[in-house]
Amino acid sequence: MEDPDVQPGEDLVIKPLNFDHQFAESPAESVSKVAKPRKFSEAAETKVSTPANSTRKRSDPRNGSELSSGFAKSTVSSSLRSSSSAAAPRRNSTGGMYEKSSASSARLQNNASSTAGKKTTTLSATESVRRSLPELRRSSLPSVAPKPTSRANLPETRKSVPVSLVGRSLSTSTASDSSFQKTVRKSSVKSSLSASSSLKKLTSSSLDSTASSTSRKTISKVSSPTTRSPAVSSGLRAGSLSTSLDWSSNLSGRKKAVTPDRRDSRFVVLPQVETKAGDDLRLDLRGHRVCSLNASGLNLSPNLEFVYLRDNLLSTVEGVEILTRVKVLDLSFNDFKGPGFEPLANCKALQQLYLAGNQITSLASLPELPNLEFLSVAQNKLKSLSMASQPRLQVLAASKNRISTLKGFPYLPVLEHLRVEENPILKMSHLEAASILLVGPTLKKFNDRDLSRDELALAKRYPAHTALCIRDGWEFSRPDNAADSTFCFLFEQWKDRFPPGYLLKEASIDKPFEEDACLCHIVFVQESTLSTDSDIILKYQWFLGERTLSNFTAIPDASGEVYWPKHEDINKILKVECTPVLGETEYPPIFAISSPVARGNGIPKVLNLEVLGELVEGNVIKGHAKVAWCGGTPGKGVASWLRRRWNSSPVVIAGAEDEEYQLTIDDTDSSLVFMYTPVTEEGAKGEPQYKYTDFVKAAPPSVNNVRIIGDAVEGNVVRGVGNYFGGREGPSKFEWLRENKETGDFLIVTSGTSEYTLTKEDVGRRLAFVYIPMNFEGQEGESVSIVSGTVRQAPPKVTNVKIIGDLRENSKITVTGTVTGGTEGSSRVQWLKTNSSVLNGENELEAMSTSKVAKAFRIPLGAVGYYIIAKYTPMTPYGESGEPVYVISERAVETLPPSLNFLSITGDYSEGGILTASYGYIGGHEGKSIYNWYLHEVENDTGTLIHEVRGLLQYQVTKDAIGKFISFQCIPVRNDGIVGEPRTCLGQECIRPGSPRLLALQIVGNAVEGTILSVEKKYWGGEEGDSVFRWFRTSSDGSQCEINGANGSSYMPSIDDIGFFISISCEPVRNDWARGPIVLSEQIGPVVAGLPTCQSLEFLGSMMEGQRLSFIASYIGGERGDCLHEWFRLKTNGIKEKRSSDEFLDLTIDDVGKNIELVYTPIRKDGVKGNPRSIISDEIFPADPVGLDLVIPDCHQNLETVPQKTYFGGQEGVGEYTWYRTKTKINGSVLADISSSSEDVICGQTSMYTPSLEDVDAYLVLHWIPTRVDGKSGKPLVAISNSPVIPAPPVVSSVCVNKLDSGMYSGEGEYSGGYEGSSLFSWYRETNDGTIILINGANAKTYEVTDADYNCRLLFG
Repeated sequence: MEDPDVQPGEDLVIKPLNFDHQFAESPAESVSKVAKPRKFSEAAETKVSTPANSTRKRSDPRNGSELSSGFAKSTVSSSLRSSSSAAAPRRNSTGGMYEKSSASSARLQNNASSTAGKKTTTLSATESVRRSLPELRRSSLPSVAPKPTSRANLPETRKSVPVSLVGRSLSTSTASDSSFQKTVRKSSVKSSLSASSSLKKLTSSSLDSTASSTSRKTISKVSSPTTRSPAVSSGLRAGSLSTSLDWSSNLSGRKKAVTPDRRDSRFVVLPQVETKAGDDLRLDLRGHRVCSLNASGLNLSPNLEFVYLRDNLLSTVEGVEILTRVKVLDLSFNDFKGPGFEPLANCKALQQLYLAGNQITSLASLPELPNLEFLSVAQNKLKSLSMASQPRLQVLAASKNRISTLKGFPYLPVLEHLRVEENPILKMSHLEAASILLVGPTLKKFNDRDLSRDELALAKRYPAHTALCIRDGWEFSRPDNAADSTFCFLFEQWKDRFPPGYLLKEASIDKPFEEDACLCHIVFVQESTLSTDSDIILKYQWFLGERTLSNFTAIPDASGEVYWPKHEDINKILKVECTPVLGETEYPPIFAISSPVARGNGIPKVLNLEVLGELVEGNVIKGHAKVAWCGGTPGKGVASWLRRRWNSSPVVIAGAEDEEYQLTIDDTDSSLVFMYTPVTEEGAKGEPQYKYTDFVKAAPPSVNNVRIIGDAVEGNVVRGVGNYFGGREGPSKFEWLRENKETGDFLIVTSGTSEYTLTKEDVGRRLAFVYIPMNFEGQEGESVSIVSGTVRQAPPKVTNVKIIGDLRENSKITVTGTVTGGTEGSSRVQWLKTNSSVLNGENELEAMSTSKVAKAFRIPLGAVGYYIIAKYTPMTPYGESGEPVYVISERAVETLPPSLNFLSITGDYSEGGILTASYGYIGGHEGKSIYNWYLHEVENDTGTLIHEVRGLLQYQVTKDAIGKFISFQCIPVRNDGIVGEPRTCLGQECIRPGSPRLLALQIVGNAVEGTILSVEKKYWGGEEGDSVFRWFRTSSDGSQCEINGANGSSYMPSIDDIGFFISISCEPVRNDWARGPIVLSEQIGPVVAGLPTCQSLEFLGSMMEGQRLSFIASYIGGERGDCLHEWFRLKTNGIKEKRSSDEFLDLTIDDVGKNIELVYTPIRKDGVKGNPRSIISDEIFPADPVGLDLVIPDCHQNLETVPQKTYFGGQEGVGEYTWYRTKTKINGSVLADISSSSEDVICGQTSMYTPSLEDVDAYLVLHWIPTRVDGKSGKPLVAISNSPVIPAPPVVSSVCVNKLDSGMYSGEGEYSGGYEGSSLFSWYRETNDGTIILINGANAKTYEVTDADYNCRLLFG
């Protein structure tokens, strides 16, 4: 990878590449992966050429020095060996300085000379791996001409591009790792290789030049032909030497564009340019003091692609227009001041532009360059980065300028790396977050570092329009108030555009989602002080852009308040412009910016439901749903209609599952509900939505399709019908009219009924039927009439005569027929039989009945084997008869199978009762029919066979049948063995239990205190329920009393029962609460005392330190004496330590973590002991830590204060102590909340504290948080000293006298003991004989010598 600081045109000497790692195919080349280290057949060969004859030797693919071997051949100028110049740093094109090489010039000479004319030895794969580069970076490698003597051409180290010297022997294997970290430039030689190395990344490393030999490696593949030195003209390039890197020809020319997704974001990748450049494509005039691009001899031509003009005296780019094909242009370290970069607009192919080290103050004149990918403007005097948009710029290096604002920041849609080090703008808080907002998601590195996660997260918290505000000069602030701040900023920009009398209240856009409604919120409010005659109208236009700073494109037909983002809008930015219109005046628009359009969740949702159509019976209405598909494929939703009557819940209308629905009569006076569930083609369902309609109205009453049904024959009944429509039909009116043969008019015959019987008067005439529709409200519709044909007269006649019924013995059959020719009267039917299946006349017929009106007939036994014939004679009501018609049965009468015509069960349906079955048999003579009885849990189950009563007609009910049903099954059997269909009769009632009673009752057990007595009984009468027991105590004199609480089936005699007899009574109770008579048992006894026993023993109390444990013991065995109870502490080693013999035990800290055992020995009053019983507690756990008391004694300066505290709650740990100093004595809540006070000073944080001078006259407060040894803390305890800190007694030490000047002395001393007051000073005069004399009036710290002091010593006190 390439650091932005890498200088174009620097020489690179490539060391053997490391092929230990497999790697993916490079975007620039197609290289197969290597699974293991490759052996090199021959080492790279280094040739030394003279300046006069620069020799180039292409590598032979057969000699093993291809690119795959990791070696490159180079020719080195012989001048390398004689170079002895001192090292001098050189500037790079981004404004930085290259690091110095750690190798001396003498070492370079030795290394270069040692390789002249020699072939290097072959390296093994292991050696090549050890010598592999930690990192190779992509760079442009143009040739370099010698510099003037003012700039020494000396070895120098390039930052973060590890290379090795060509002259170093490849067989040397003991070089240190540090030597692989450095990049050394050859003295006096500039590489003639013009190449932009193409990188193959394995893993990433930082852009620093400090990569160690153990760091992850980035391997670059360089595909470069051998290049020639530029042609020498006019002496400008005389003596230039070339050093070539020759690569395997099989890899050259295979280049691929580097796509952003293939780059590692942790590297800055210089844009790739063509590396096959000859002298006709490149121009290198670095350091030639060129003053103008129009100078004669410069030889600028349109064919040049690589132009290096750094370190010259250029001040204008005029003349650069001719470079229409230039790709790399280096104008670093000239005298450009700008503006004046407009001529660069002709350089459409320019990819890399270097303008570092000039005096440029503005980039405003820099035109848009469509292919520019790298721009370096470091080390200039720029105050901002305002320039034209650069659509393909990936790296922008602007370090070491005077940039202090982001105003005017350009639109850079693919920028990946931004460098603004050493600029005043770095003082701006969260500059990185602001840069992320301005550039967008393509930015990967900022100031040579990966983007901070915190800054990325911070940038996401800003409003969508923040980048526009930053570009327009908004002062970047924290995200918490960015929304209000940016709105105010935009408000100030727009306020002069608002319609008079209106202010902008809101301008925002909802979070947009794919195919979902996105609503903008542009709200203008009217100022209260002003009034307008017309309302404001807002016009909208939506735009779409790639980034916030991009040029937005208008979306056709998107001119509403709502926009529906499309699938192709995902990750793009929406912008809405709102143009206020007041009256006829349009005002300038304002805008709002959205966040990127998010992908829909695929779950559709209904935005609006409408029901179209008039709600009148008979009309077709249609439900219309407006759906947001949210990224799903629009599908057919699920529609349904519900009907809701007044004051009731909606009911689904069967079959109404389309969006269209025709209203029916059932819908009148009801409200309809249209329910719609959106469904995508993928099957995702949204939430169903409902739409209620108003109540459906009934249509006006009407009738159609009126007709007369029935034959127009005298005596027939005809009926007038029609299809009514218009709500619920009420008492519609009907009229029948008869035609007048003479006049042709119709006269009314009857009304009020839709049926009419044709009479004799109607014969030969036509009838008219009039239908007048009317609804329940009494509203009449338009009448409709129909005219019949002429009424005919016909004699009675019967047709379609049939015999219906089962042709079996004892079955009932019926004859039917259709009678025409007037109304049928009492037609006669006679039944006959015959042996033949064909009717041959009446002579062969045998009558079975007389002619009767009845048409039904039961087949007698004598008809078995015969065919049945019915003689049907039709008759009118007036006795007119028609011709009789005969009909014969299809087959002869058959015999019936054995069957039952009835079956029943009678008797007592209770336990012990008798049930009897009876039945009626038909179907010949009965044989031995089969009888079975069944029990059923429920009425409709199959039942369980009762084997005991099989073949019997009677059954005595047992207890097993209680609560169940009884059924009887009879299978009829004829005497010839034919079996008929079985028939079952289920009992009418469920079997009831009998009355409860006890058959036996006695007490089982020994009459001894403490033993259990139980009851043995025999119950009868259904399922027993909770029978009632009562125990009695009887004395020797016969008096009896009930034992309270003894109401169970067992009883344990107590001490009160000793000497008494025990008996029990039982009242039997059935499970349905029916009760029987009470039975009393015989007495047992007298009861004697038992052994003393502890029946139960349990602890009372909490197993926690500080709690009191007691116990509950249940004693039996005569009168209780002084029972023993002993408390023991169980240690971990199994030893028991007796704690107490009291009735309780107070738990202490010594019990924590141990178990407590209680041993209880029951003792009767007469001294008899029972067996002891013991229980062991759970492990005693410590109490919560509590500070019980905290007292601060009197405090003295310089004396350690030890607080008096009392702790409780397990083993005390290291508590938290905080000493505070307060000038006033506080108490109450103020004292308790001292830890949150900002006025009081913390002066110590240990358990003990020694007051200092600062504490004198102040009160000390100790804030103690008691802490258990396991770290659990209790509530804090706060105490304050009763009195202020008492100062120490005043003491002075180190008293001395210092001479200030001639005749003037000063007394000094160290004071301690509170704050010093008005100390007393005294001066004394000591004579030669030792007499000390007080000097009157000398009471200051200074003293001026008098004549009386000569020959005396001065003393100060």
